Amino acid sequence: MANNEDYKVPASTRIGHVHLKVSDLERSLLFYNGLLGFEVTQRMGDAAAFLSAGGYHHHIGLNTWHSKAAPQASKRGVGLYHTAIVYEHRKELAQVLQRLLDADYPLTGAADHGVSEALYLNDPDGNGVELYYDRPKEQWPHTKDGSLEMYTRALHLDHLLAELK
Repeated sequence: MANNEDYKVPASTRIGHVHLKVSDLERSLLFYNGLLGFEVTQRMGDAAAFLSAGGYHHHIGLNTWHSKAAPQASKRGVGLYHTAIVYEHRKELAQVLQRLLDADYPLTGAADHGVSEALYLNDPDGNGVELYYDRPKEQWPHTKDGSLEMYTRALHLDHLLAELK
């Protein structure tokens, strides 16, 4: 594997979408479309679906091509740790939290990372999902030497939900 320290990925590079193997397409659509609110942009019968926020061709792909009726993803194996979905405004994160609470959908965690506030949960196949809001860059915490200081502290859900009042 080449290791060229002179090369840096362009700052404008972004991750375009995540494509997940799921065991039950309809169940996954209930989660990603019905609960989280992503719009279905294309469907390929009962084998695959593509979902979007705001009309993009797809942010999330779901398929059962090699995974129909398969068991949940292993917590101890290699693979995707979680998909991170960023919300532009803190109030939007509060809105999705309220949807999760109203649906009695379990969170696996909630954290203040200094740079962001995050909710953690699993999709129906056990794939980790992080829903988060990035604080403005000028509010990110730094150490005395100026380097970024991310941390994990408790996120007070009641403070987040106050955004809805």
